[in-house]
Amino acid sequence: MHRTPGTTVTFPTIMVYSMTDVATVWKQALPGIRQSVTGVGIWTALNTCVPILMEGDTMILGLPHEAGELAGHLRMHSTKMLIERLLSEQIAQKVQVRVIDGITEEDWNTAKRRDTERARLQEQSANRTRAEIQARSSWETIYDQISRAYAAMPNKSLPQNRAAFFRDAVQIIVEGLMTHPVDDDLSERNYARCLERIAQYCELPSVYVALRVMEASTQ
Repeated sequence: MHRTPGTTVTFPTIMVYSMTDVATVWKQALPGIRQSVTGVGIWTALNTCVPILMEGDTMILGLPHEAGELAGHLRMHSTKMLIERLLSEQIAQKVQVRVIDGITEEDWNTAKRRDTERARLQEQSANRTRAEIQARSSWETIYDQISRAYAAMPNKSLPQNRAAFFRDAVQIIVEGLMTHPVDDDLSERNYARCLERIAQYCELPSVYVALRVMEASTQ
């Protein structure tokens, strides 16, 4: 990067710049940042941190591993906003700041790999939660369908009516299994809950209800 001494360094957008270029920008902006903050902790953090590079519109500031406890001073919302504003004014474009543990480009690469892994785990957890909610909702619907069928049954004390309800309830479960396979612990428990509800209504062992559903499912 070529510049005239005393001029403001200007970065094009969405580029990666070296530690030397970023160090120049940081050095120019640092006096103004220091004048705008107070406290031994933040001053120590500012004096200890190292500008690593500029990636896109984000300046990466690193702290030595042994000084990691100082990161909180730089990540504090008001301080971070101040630093970003003064850096943005310095290079005439919007700048975001990311504070990491470590002061080398490899430390930044490590942080990005951790970001990627964290995002993967979060997405995995979100997908699992969505699947659990869907499974719970699906079997909850079947559970409610069984309850409504029982509520609509006339003369519940008559064995022939309960037998007809039992036949219909088994069919409801069989149809539910076609669209909501029981393939994990959550669906197993929700499926069992429906079987137990039929058993309760019909005064039958839940194992017998499960057996009749299994038989009907293979026909």
